[in-house]
Formats: sequence, C-alpha cells, structure tokens
Amino acid sequence: MLRVRCLRGGSRGAEAAHLIGAMLGRAVTGWVQRAFQSTSIAAAAQPRHAAEDVTEPEQQECPVCSYNEWDTLEEVIVGRAENAHVPAFTVEVKANTYEKYWPFYQKYGGQSFPADHLKKAVAEIEEMCNILRHEGVNVRRPEPIDWSLEYKTPDFTSSGMYAAMPRDILLVVGNEIIEAPMAWRARFFEYRAYRPLIKEYFRNGAKWTTAPKPTMADELYDQDYPIRTVEDRHKLAAEGKFVTTEHEPCFDAADFIRAGRDLFVQRSQVTNYMGIEWMRRHLAPDYKVHIISFKDPNPMHIDATFNIIGPGLVLSNPDRPCRQIDMFHKAGWTVVKPPTPLIPDDHPLWMSSKWLSMNVLMLGEKRVMVDANESTIQKMFENLGIKTIKVNIRHANSLGGGFHCWTTDVRRRGTLESYFH
Repeated sequence: MLRVRCLRGGSRGAEAAHLIGAMLGRAVTGWVQRAFQSTSIAAAAQPRHAAEDVTEPEQQECPVCSYNEWDTLEEVIVGRAENAHVPAFTVEVKANTYEKYWPFYQKYGGQSFPADHLKKAVAEIEEMCNILRHEGVNVRRPEPIDWSLEYKTPDFTSSGMYAAMPRDILLVVGNEIIEAPMAWRARFFEYRAYRPLIKEYFRNGAKWTTAPKPTMADELYDQDYPIRTVEDRHKLAAEGKFVTTEHEPCFDAADFIRAGRDLFVQRSQVTNYMGIEWMRRHLAPDYKVHIISFKDPNPMHIDATFNIIGPGLVLSNPDRPCRQIDMFHKAGWTVVKPPTPLIPDDHPLWMSSKWLSMNVLMLGEKRVMVDANESTIQKMFENLGIKTIKVNIRHANSLGGGFHCWTTDVRRRGTLESYFH
C-alpha cells in the first residue's frame, strides 16, 4: 500500500520531505549568494556555535488533504442558503430543470427564493452544522453575499444565485483546492464567497488552482436545444448532445467523484469534454480521470447517480444505470442499488430529483450522514454495517442538493491509495 502524507508548503507524495529540502535549497541560493559578501566578515568575527544550534525547518501538516469520499472527515465547508436567489430562466437553466418547474423560474427568476421556505432551509443547515461539530468535524462557511446584484461582462448580463453548494465549485484532490469554472451565468462569480477561506488555506500550505474561466458567451450554449419532453431529453443524452457546446472548457466540480488515484466524471449539461480534458491533463500523471456515462435524461452532477461511499463500494442509481458498470464489477467493487426515495411528490425540488436520498456524506468508512426522513436507505446502510447520522434538510433539498452537495470535504484522515485496477 502506498502511503502519502500532505505536508505544508504544497508538497505531495511519498517524496515530500525530499522535495521540501530541494525546494528550500533552490529558493535560498540566490539571496545567500548576494548576502554572502556583506555577512562573511561579521560571521568570521563571531564565535563558532555547536552543530546542535542549527535546526531544520519544521514540517507541519497541510490544512487541506483529502483523497476520497469516505476517510474520516476532519474539516468541511458547508454552504449557505442566506440570500439565495432563483437564477434567470436562461437556456442553460431550462435544460437543467424539469418542465413542471418552468413556471416557477419564469415567475421568480432573478428574485429571492420564497422567504418562508428559505428561512426553514437556513435553520436546517445550521442544525446540520451543529451535528457535524458534535461528530468531531470542524465546520467552515462561505461569506454571506448579496446575490441580487446585477453584473455585466462583455458577453452577458446576469445576477447571482447562491453559495449553497460548495461541492459544485470546489474539488479537493490531495492538498490542492481546485476552483471549477462553472457553466451557469448566474454562478459566474460564485467563487467570491469562498475566496477568504481559500486564501487562508493557501497561506497555510495548500495548493490553489483556478481552472480557466469561460467567457460564457452565447457560443458556449446550444441556443436551440430542444427539451420539450422527457423523451427529448433521453434521446439527446443518448446521442451525446447537451446544452453546453465545446466552445471552451467548462465543468462543475460535482461531476467528478474521487477514489484515491482514480477520479470518475460524466459529460453533463454543465461539464463538457474540454473541461474534462483540462482536468485530466492537470491531474496527470498522479491521478487518472475516467469518463463514465448513465442512462440519464438530464445529467448534471454525478453524486445523486453514482456515489462512491467506501473502498470498492458504490451506490449506483437504479433509475440511471451506469453504462460502464461491468468495469467496476471486474475491479472487484460492490455495487449497491439504493431503494426508491420516500420524498413526497408535492415537496418542491426546483433543481434536483428525489434521488437526493443517495446524496449522502460519509463521515468515515463506517459513519454516514443521511436524510432523517428516508427510513429505507437508513436500513440499507445499517445492513452494510454503517452507522447512520440522521439529519433533516428537506427544505434545503429544494435548493438543489443533499448532504454531499451542501459540503466540500477539506481534510480527511487518510492516505493516497489505488482502489481501481
């Protein structure tokens, strides 16, 4: 088993200690040479000290380190529902939402989500944070921002949306935080809510990468994307046609899911092949990115379709079967089909499906945060020998995410390993 430990200063891998010495040597060479002449006389005049007075730089743990979805969780970012606004009903939003909710977007686009519903969502997420703290997890939050402000670029005009789903915008791979470029115009400046946190992590040793920001010009979207019926969606998805084009790279971080040295990703309405290729080149050669696909009429974010919950253990949505599932069976993985969600039909899910029931957050290999209302999936986890931490975020679900979506794990207690052969 390969063991890798994150060290402050951005080093990664088993060779980290050696690299730190080499990096320090290169960094100080220049100023040592310049300073040598001015200090040599003074140094010669000083008494010689014993060798034990010379100490090497202390190696400290990096505050960011996470390789998979299930190691023991130590620190997490939890999103905010405060000030959340409904995105304008643009072509990319229409392609990612269900027809039954189109009148809602047409009525509320650019305005706040219904105030009473939002108030309940805020309270639920606060309680979720309290429970995470009780489970020994350090909780961090993005900055509150006024998302109603309109902004204009050379290519489009929009207002903002929210900072509710950090999983959509931030991907942690080892000791690196990757900011996703996103694909919705309403989310163009969403990163601003997370910048104070990311700068803090960077100052304390984490790597920080911002993927190329798309212009989100009209060319990024198929303006004539035909999505009148579910049948349309199935046909288009089967043909590999999506509302986002290959005009420039775009991706949401939530279309990737991690299992050590292997990451799995889907081409979706918000993640194109150029975005996937950028990530593949960026993470090579230490990590391998695998493209997988599903029988899904509206692919957007992988973690309510295919959620890896342990080493060689994955939840696979039975309504959206994975076309490459055989390769997981051949690798010796256990594929579990979660039960049908229990959420009632009349509960609003403006940005997602009922399958948020499987959008769980692993607090460790044997602990999971799960919907308090979903008794059947609780039983499934108990049969797998996994303790359930039951939390109710039913109103928060309406904003487009479950526990996995509402969080980004910053630090997990684990090592870099290979689980997929």
